[in-house]
Amino acid sequence: MVLFTAILVGWGNRLTCKSLWGKEMQRILTSDTRSDGQGDRAPERRNGGPSVKVSLIIPTLNEADNLELVLPTIPNIVDELIIMDGGSTDGTVEVVDKLRPTARVIVDPRPGKGNALRRGFEAATGDILIMMDADGSMDVLDIATFVAVLEAGADVAKGSRFLQGGGSADLTTLRHLGNRALTRAVRFAFGGRYSDLCYGYMAFWRHVLPTFEGEVQGFEIETFLNVRALAAGLRVVEVASFENQRIFGDSHLRAFRDGSRVLLTIARERRRLSKARAAQGVPRPIARPAPVEIVTQNPATVTDLFDSPSSQRINEA
Repeated sequence: MVLFTAILVGWGNRLTCKSLWGKEMQRILTSDTRSDGQGDRAPERRNGGPSVKVSLIIPTLNEADNLELVLPTIPNIVDELIIMDGGSTDGTVEVVDKLRPTARVIVDPRPGKGNALRRGFEAATGDILIMMDADGSMDVLDIATFVAVLEAGADVAKGSRFLQGGGSADLTTLRHLGNRALTRAVRFAFGGRYSDLCYGYMAFWRHVLPTFEGEVQGFEIETFLNVRALAAGLRVVEVASFENQRIFGDSHLRAFRDGSRVLLTIARERRRLSKARAAQGVPRPIARPAPVEIVTQNPATVTDLFDSPSSQRINEA
């Protein structure tokens, strides 16, 4: 009986998420989106049928030295490589042309990782979209793991440095504490059990892309995607991933500046979810009342504690 109730509650939560986000969300839940066939490719692949198409999106800005080492290691499971360049002046585009002549290079001078990734998602034609940094910090072997997790039934696969088997050689104490605080903030505001919020190595099916529509410019894009997936009730699976040190150059991430933008993103998305609930008539959760000490010596006192229609009718009688 308890198990049956839990199943009903789980389905109820998914239906609530569907109603909260309207028609746009209806397109990305399993019952609505898998009918186009994109979510049913996994059985075909296991049975020797046509495989899914995998697109890898890498944003770059003066990463020529790193790409010299990263591009040759990209596995053959990647069918489409998209390089979103922010206007590099160090020969990044020339390195891509030399090492991966079939890659699509899109130059977009607008600043910000978020802008680059959103443009890359729009340009990609694969069934599975994977986002990865160009600095050599992310293990390319995780790409095959992400694809396997998605084919096994997940909507989103994301790397985590804090699961067993993961780790980081590049995470400073300040960034670690900031990531921990922001992860807890998301748990408090949205629920869920994320272990690593601010790690931008993730993959998802193309049919969930409408969930991620929004104007996000900088490094907060990673938090934005994770929060949207959580709020929409998508099936997210974290994968243990090890973060290496950047090979060459300095990171464009700024802890305080980008951390504050992440916090603002969390607050904005929480307000958006609250407005969606209000528009759909979903009531706010009622806080548990404080325990009341009942004096049993006087029966009249007991009925006075409960201001309900039934108690009023009893008193009137």
